[in-house]
Amino acid sequence: MSTYKILSDTSCDIPAAVLEQLDVTYVPFHVSFDTVQYLKELQDITPDEFYDKINAEKIYPKTSLPSMQDYMDAMEPVLQKGKDVFCICLTANFSGSYQSGVNAANILSEAYPERKIIVLDSACVTGSQGLLVYEACRMRDAGYSMEELLAVLDKQKYMTKINFTVDSLDYLQKGGRIGKAAALAGAILNIKPIIVMRDGELYPESKVRGHKKALKTIMDMTRNEIGSEKELYRVLLVRGEKERHATVEEMRQTLLAEGFDVMDEIWPVGITIGTHTGPTPIGICYIKKYEYVK
Repeated sequence: MSTYKILSDTSCDIPAAVLEQLDVTYVPFHVSFDTVQYLKELQDITPDEFYDKINAEKIYPKTSLPSMQDYMDAMEPVLQKGKDVFCICLTANFSGSYQSGVNAANILSEAYPERKIIVLDSACVTGSQGLLVYEACRMRDAGYSMEELLAVLDKQKYMTKINFTVDSLDYLQKGGRIGKAAALAGAILNIKPIIVMRDGELYPESKVRGHKKALKTIMDMTRNEIGSEKELYRVLLVRGEKERHATVEEMRQTLLAEGFDVMDEIWPVGITIGTHTGPTPIGICYIKKYEYVK
């Protein structure tokens, strides 16, 4: 039995059932469709319900990060049971969620001086953060102490990447990620952006014409980046709306047949990133397995 509990904010995009299997407590982000009422991710609304709503109502939602109180509410029951806390948060480049976790830890450390609380900036987002949490659970189950876990994760978080694309630029434009002219030109010319997440930052990698070419591009990028040492990496595919699931499953089966170590499940991109991308993201995430981190 481990002496500590792993927590993560919901930007890790691990499905609720998998979080339960991993014995991970989540701290929810919030989403609003009217800027008044906020719903807690996974508790009040699932990613699939989120995409159904924005598709049906053509609305642009707003997200809110977990508060310090949200983190305290998740951490304190663990501390009361005599366990320590290891908390993994969305990259601080995207959100103040990490700072909320740190503030909660500082307050609770005074109330529970005999307990240890570690809060980690994952430098990751969506499935790449989820893979980091997954690897943390593997290390926990292998008997790693919190200090040993931190030492590996501090290196491993920079050995993860996500290559993804979106079919529509509307939400990126609405969220200020691209300009109106670029969004209009993209729509007219059928341009699809190739976006990568690495080292805690999002970068536009390239642009291609057509959805099929965009999917082929992110597949080829993954092959080129880790194909020569695929046994060292764990691969995860993610998608937005459930209507994209069949397409992503074909991609998953292809990578599986090529010998990549691919996760069995496809994870939905959650509301944290889905608010900025809209319902159409498809991505391939990978992480170097902890056994090979030097």
